[in-house]
Amino acid sequence: MKHRRRYSTQPRSLFGGLLTIACVLFLMPFHAEGQRRAHQTEKPPLRPGMIVSTAWLAAHLDDPKVVILHVARARAHYDEGHIPRARFAAWNEITATRDGVPNELAPVADLQKLFERLGVGDDARIVLYGDNSGLSAARAYFTLDYLGHGERAALLDGGLEKWKAERRAVSLDMVESNAARFTPHVRASAVTDYDVVRDLSWTATNVTSPSAVLIDARPVDEYTGTKPGEGVPRGGHIPGAANVFWMQNLVSRENPALRSAAELRRLYERAGVQPGRSIVTYCRTGGQASHTYFTLKYLGYNVVMYDGSFFEWSNTESAPVVTGTERK
Repeated sequence: MKHRRRYSTQPRSLFGGLLTIACVLFLMPFHAEGQRRAHQTEKPPLRPGMIVSTAWLAAHLDDPKVVILHVARARAHYDEGHIPRARFAAWNEITATRDGVPNELAPVADLQKLFERLGVGDDARIVLYGDNSGLSAARAYFTLDYLGHGERAALLDGGLEKWKAERRAVSLDMVESNAARFTPHVRASAVTDYDVVRDLSWTATNVTSPSAVLIDARPVDEYTGTKPGEGVPRGGHIPGAANVFWMQNLVSRENPALRSAAELRRLYERAGVQPGRSIVTYCRTGGQASHTYFTLKYLGYNVVMYDGSFFEWSNTESAPVVTGTERK
């Protein structure tokens, strides 16, 4: 057993006092590093307001401050039956092709006009659901978050699939909406570009404990390069990126409710996501990555989207590409 040093109660000498001060100053950086590491092990708090249940929505169907958006690639998905009072928002209205890259964020002015026409006011509570197991709704969430309205938007957990499974009412009626004032407050920090991702990729492959992690949200065969994907000349992934297919966020395709927070945290921790690290998510053209963006933000992490995604990366001749299951 080590003996503890006994400290005298007598006044210290000048030398002893200076020695103590020197020791404290020497140890301060180590104490600060310990505090930083302890802080990084804490789980960030959930953002529960980012999802609403079918029961909650059923109880708020008549609330005039609740705006329900049915987001889909085809109008037929809405016309075949939608949640009462839901308004249709088309995928091609919230996305645009920019510099040859499809599914980019549409111009802010166009998005403002869209949401004003849909009656999404500055004080509305926005509930999103749609086709493809909630993927289109997640893209709409990312768009609203980029416009500074993410705190008022939520995904319907389980989507239309869960709503119908519970035998709740659906409507075939077209919903007319009154125009409302929608004021964009652009959050440029929600999205990043090729130059930043190139630098983060270099760091991820050359630094032992990088400050950021890249998450590729595509299916594993696209990540490995076995199936490059439409418009992708060089199959594979960005060096240093980990692969977490966005569908893993869900219970199943038929029941597209989010898995438990504990399960989701474990899933992404295995990919390198940690408190204190910034996260960049990408896919082929920014659609699948939108769901990963949503999920990680729901879990409380700091996340941004590389909207150009692997479509832009692969078409950039100087960009390195890795194939196979290894990150680098």
